Amino acid sequence: MNAAAEAEVYALPEDMLARFLRFGDMIRTSGISAMHEPHVKHLAGKLRELRLKGRDGIARSIYVTASGQRVIVLRTFVKKTQKTPPRELKLAEARMKEIPG
Repeated sequence: MNAAAEAEVYALPEDMLARFLRFGDMIRTSGISAMHEPHVKHLAGKLRELRLKGRDGIARSIYVTASGQRVIVLRTFVKKTQKTPPRELKLAEARMKEIPG
């Protein structure tokens, strides 16, 4: 996760951050393939989203999987609309291109 993506995660409201960290633990112990809807959803191409819900609303973390089951978070944001805004997808795609590989 790049520095900007990490800062976005830690800027989440406390309850959503707790859920993000709990999902991270679940992914580390069981693998990303064990996560299913409604917690994760395919967006486009290699992009998927981790769906977070809390008292303050909903948030999304857009991620990709790298070699093996490694998850790389590209973008995290508090969602205000029904659909994921195209600018969020474009930002995630730009960050994905920066991944060494």
